[in-house]
Amino acid sequence: MTSAQGLIESWFAAGGWTPFEFQREVWAAYQRGESGLIHAATGTGKTYAAWLGPLLEWMDAHPVGIGVRRKRMERTAAPPLRVLWLTPLRALAADTEQALKAPVEALGLPWTVESRTGDTSATRRARQRERLPTALITTPESLSLLLTLADRNGLFTDLQCVVVDEWHELMGTKRGVQVELCLARLRKLAPGLRTWGLSATLGNLDEACATLLGRSPGGAAHTGRLIRGVVPKALAVDALIPETIERFPWAGHLNTRMLPQVIAAIEEGGTTLVFTNTRSQCELWFQALLAARPDWAGVLALHHGSLARKSRDAVEAGLRDGSLRCVVCTSSLDLGVDFTPVDRVLQVGSPKGVARLVQRAGRSGHQPGALSRVTCVPTHAFELVEVAAARDALEARAIEARPPLERPLDLLSQHVVTLALGGGVREDELLAEFRSTHAYRDLTGEELAWVLEFVTHGGATLRAYPEYAKVRNDDGLLTVRDRMVAKRHRLAIGTIVSDSSLTVRFLTGGALGSVEESFIARLKPGDKFLFAGRALEFVRIREMTAWVKKATTAKGAVPRWQGARMPLSSELARAVRARMEAARLGRFDGEEMAAIRPVLTLQAERSRIPGEDELLVERVQTREGYHLFFYPFEGRLVHEGLSALFAYRIAQLTPITFTFACNDYGFELLSPEPAPIEEAFAAGLLSSEHLLHDILASLNAAELARRQFREVARVAGLIFTGYPGSQKSVRQVQASSGLLYDVFTRYDPGNLLLRQAQREVLERQLEQTRMGLALARLAAGRVTVQPVDRPTPLAFPLLVDRNREKVTTERLVDRIRRMTAALERP
Repeated sequence: MTSAQGLIESWFAAGGWTPFEFQREVWAAYQRGESGLIHAATGTGKTYAAWLGPLLEWMDAHPVGIGVRRKRMERTAAPPLRVLWLTPLRALAADTEQALKAPVEALGLPWTVESRTGDTSATRRARQRERLPTALITTPESLSLLLTLADRNGLFTDLQCVVVDEWHELMGTKRGVQVELCLARLRKLAPGLRTWGLSATLGNLDEACATLLGRSPGGAAHTGRLIRGVVPKALAVDALIPETIERFPWAGHLNTRMLPQVIAAIEEGGTTLVFTNTRSQCELWFQALLAARPDWAGVLALHHGSLARKSRDAVEAGLRDGSLRCVVCTSSLDLGVDFTPVDRVLQVGSPKGVARLVQRAGRSGHQPGALSRVTCVPTHAFELVEVAAARDALEARAIEARPPLERPLDLLSQHVVTLALGGGVREDELLAEFRSTHAYRDLTGEELAWVLEFVTHGGATLRAYPEYAKVRNDDGLLTVRDRMVAKRHRLAIGTIVSDSSLTVRFLTGGALGSVEESFIARLKPGDKFLFAGRALEFVRIREMTAWVKKATTAKGAVPRWQGARMPLSSELARAVRARMEAARLGRFDGEEMAAIRPVLTLQAERSRIPGEDELLVERVQTREGYHLFFYPFEGRLVHEGLSALFAYRIAQLTPITFTFACNDYGFELLSPEPAPIEEAFAAGLLSSEHLLHDILASLNAAELARRQFREVARVAGLIFTGYPGSQKSVRQVQASSGLLYDVFTRYDPGNLLLRQAQREVLERQLEQTRMGLALARLAAGRVTVQPVDRPTPLAFPLLVDRNREKVTTERLVDRIRRMTAALERP
């Protein structure tokens, strides 16, 4: 053991800790010049596993520098930038900065540690522009901005290490590809650069490691170390069981009826996080808890991504110091922030995925050796099956994989402008550099030539418009000379997946956060809505700001944000099918399955419980028409695609019109006349042949691609969304992207950005790959077409979902009560 490592061990001992073997393994691997991925449970020391290797290396090389740090040390006395720490969320930067500073200050090292995100003050950014700190914590977008600086080559000369925190959150997204591209440039600027990723919950670890580390000039994947934390992390999953369960459950019918049990669970712990799957649900549960326990005012808080940064910071500070009793939150608190006082986690509704459940459970007991416990609160009875299935999948370590993205050319176009802006780049260097990433390993010379033509002239269609000629090509040197192009590009870098939103602000001036424009557009002056834990009255919209005042009533609409419907993951769907198979065989192990047993027994009496290798199709006639209920148990998105596909294929046999309804367990096809379902199965209803053709024919694929093209066009720089304070509205962006889509479709049908939009629709919105796997599974199993005399418990939630969309003066609850009564008649 070196003297430097002895000091590190002593620092651990002073805090009452002992380094884990996996941490020591990472330190040694780093000092040998290796890169890799650290996979360990939340709260088991991944941060210090990655951080202390660079510190040890410097301490061994500079023993006289240990203990010389002064409280007011000059920035020029600190070593230049050596460690770059990438975090997916700005909210994590402050906590990470605090964690990294602790050993630096305790050991008296002359290092500076700072963060640089969109929340960083202009003063600090200007100071960093002159000299970066020894360790910089930043986001992928802020790193891209640094690469646009003219003197970027000098900024990263001494860079030794890049740490990518929460890699599992970035991989499989365009922001993850942005990280890959930035790393490729940094490896060129700083040969010998080491890269380490941190991941807590991921199913495809080897692929994640290979994606992060990139490829060699010969095309082979870089070898790296995959180091797993061996610290046993106890994880308990249970559920609050409803006192009564209806024989015909429907989504949302329990909801806040579970409030007394939730309050009792909160009272059991010191500090509790109540996770919800949507921001709308978050607002509703906060209001319900506050109404039931007004004495919790001041110790009950709300946290989600649309709230103002100042409000979120205050909540996070309250969690750290233990002054809050409970925080109702969304995925905004999923990631790495260390809130040691949290000892209880509740999950409202199904987690929809095993990895998400593990991540949220890890928010409690956030220290090595402590028990992490998550208690699920079902919003309908069938979610009890999902809780039991999630526990099964967790015990089997069946964590979802996150496949990396392949060759998004909109992002590559953006990155070429970034490189051209930052002092220029040689055209002949780009292909090898881009192919060194996993995402673009198969990039062709023709595709790169298309991208360069696009950024230098606007492509074949837009050559006549100077604003699309962003990059100059002078004998192979790509540069940006236009100051307006440079300004717009830097503003656009952070818009990879942003949706147009409006700031919500009191007339008196205080900002509350932001909501999507599509919600505000439906409001009239005087309308009431709930947001940021308050009842608000809408006054007017001006300059992309929704001006409000406090409302006199606590009732009102709740904003609905996009992306609210999360589908059941493939791993959890598989575990649910296994639980249904056990129920079919009469096994109801665990208190959740015991509670749902009467409902599934009724299902078996009136129809059957589908087996693990069985596709059950229920056929029934009602006053509405002829119903077909299919139960693949593959998740909502797959079912949306399958319902359209099946309807199209049946309609090829006979002219027929269908109405659809979908949930995570199955889908309904309703028609005015009987559908030839047996004939359809015989004709290849489950066939994977011509799948792509039939998917595109069964859906309005052109309209879906037009919508997706809006994001592609924004990332590629075809659309400028406006300057701060004067952003374009959603309608303006839609009009601009729609016009470009029509122009390309008519005059440039081979445009690669059009093809990308179509690919993204198929994979992101329709899960084409998963749909194909589902069809193959169903075709290999058995099909049971079961006539029933009335809708069954499994069919009832689908009937309710379709009835939600009906325009009527009858309340939904009253309508459902009437429907249930009809089904209960002997």
